[in-house]
Amino acid sequence: DIPLGVLAVVTGVAGSGKSSLVHGSIPAGAGVVSIDQGTIRGSRRSNPATYTGLLDPIRKAFAKANGVKPALFSANSEGACPTCNGAGVIFTDLAMMAGVATTCEVCEGKRFEASVLDHHLNGRDISEVLAMSVTEAEEFFGPGEARTPAAHAILDRLADVGLGYLSLGQPLTTLSGGERQRLKLATHMAERGGAPRSAGRSSIGRAPQVFVLDEPTTGLHLADVEQLLGLLDRLVDSGKSVIVIAHHQAVMAHADWIIDLGPGAGHDGGRIVFEGTPADLVADRSTLTGEHLAAYVGT
Repeated sequence: DIPLGVLAVVTGVAGSGKSSLVHGSIPAGAGVVSIDQGTIRGSRRSNPATYTGLLDPIRKAFAKANGVKPALFSANSEGACPTCNGAGVIFTDLAMMAGVATTCEVCEGKRFEASVLDHHLNGRDISEVLAMSVTEAEEFFGPGEARTPAAHAILDRLADVGLGYLSLGQPLTTLSGGERQRLKLATHMAERGGAPRSAGRSSIGRAPQVFVLDEPTTGLHLADVEQLLGLLDRLVDSGKSVIVIAHHQAVMAHADWIIDLGPGAGHDGGRIVFEGTPADLVADRSTLTGEHLAAYVGT
């Protein structure tokens, strides 16, 4: 059984059956949020601002500050550049060859009509705001003239999952698998918030909520890994259950409970070779994972 109400890490060599164990142990429709690295649904116009709903409070803030309609500040609506239809680029189909995208000469890739860019919020137009990183926008929409609590809350969640470096208008098609997964996590955190409950083991039916993440640290700097682990701790503290499929030693060392699969891959895998706390795994050193984790923690 996978304990609930804690941060549980399922680890083991590649091909040892980690994903099969997790998804086979948790019944479908049981309030489980499974967040993988798969492609995010959306058009090539989609970006972090549109996917997370961040653009809505930003548009309203611009509209209120300038006394105009919010629709003007959407590149998919009234404010779009008429030449490129708000795409910022012109796509040319070359039939038998791959298509070519060139920057729109009218809007210069800014996606909006020139008249829309005459409207400002705290000295910035909408294209400049969408070019900001999450970290820059978090400061911009914090205390001050552009203060927008609804936008700031979403930006906080994006920063929490280690996406502070992404620009708000960056196409989703350019994100890596790990970035897509953390973007999904930030969105689910907003959609499925709930009142904190006491941590502890419980049946799956009574669990407040279960988050399953598959290698969420992919591509993260060590400092961002620490930030992500802090976020997972807060999810657990609020009564959520978090199950992480991971190889990252920092994640394993941080876990409340570890399930190690092996001893090998394929036909040599699929067996639980250890189950317990990270301290017990290090002390036991009976598996390859235990040996590597012991070396990592310096014992």
